[in-house]
Amino acid sequence: MKWGTKYGPEYVNRLYAMVRRHLKGEFQFVCLTDRSEGIRAEVQCLPIPELTLPNGEPERGWKKLTTFEADLHGLRGTALFLDLDVVIVDDITPFFEVPGEFLIIHDWKRPWRITGNSSVYRFTLGAHADVLQEFRQNQAKAKAEFRNEQAFLTAVLHRQGKVQYWDGSWCASYKYHCIPFWPSSFWREPFIPKGARILIFHGVMNPPDALAGRNNGNWRHARPARWIADHWRE
Repeated sequence: MKWGTKYGPEYVNRLYAMVRRHLKGEFQFVCLTDRSEGIRAEVQCLPIPELTLPNGEPERGWKKLTTFEADLHGLRGTALFLDLDVVIVDDITPFFEVPGEFLIIHDWKRPWRITGNSSVYRFTLGAHADVLQEFRQNQAKAKAEFRNEQAFLTAVLHRQGKVQYWDGSWCASYKYHCIPFWPSSFWREPFIPKGARILIFHGVMNPPDALAGRNNGNWRHARPARWIADHWRE
């Protein structure tokens, strides 16, 4: 999903290329977007469904909830949602093989909570339209009770007993798991944790920042991760 100008088409194109290299068999790659310019032909670009928040509030990540439309442009089957700024470093076929109705990353920062990180989640298209319906009917209440869309999403599906989490090693946080502990981060390069399949870039650092060694104000100092270029490419 891509809206606005924060991420250019190269993010979509590189994400497609990473999926092609790391997913066995055929697949349909869809980008919900308001800007399709520069996106490679293999990607099917479709409009983002409308999600009008009360009082003209910014939609931001809440737009992700529109992936749960009862009929999302006629798409059918199993969907794996990937944030634009992830870096795939190993086979992601197992993400389609684990049984379960809804799978998501278990948030790393506060693992005692049920909240998931929605950078990577899997679901059956059209199966959870009630999540979106509940949000649309009670937007003000949802925004007052939940910090963001992933907290709301996880809470609703956990209430229904449908939430499961990926293997803890599969989705690694770049800033939590790849950057060596201080002070060794000043002389040791970031690394790919054992068992990681997808690296998640949340916060102020994105793949090009990691590649160049920019922390963008994050207190975690990091040397350039030159190996990012081996994975984050077309």
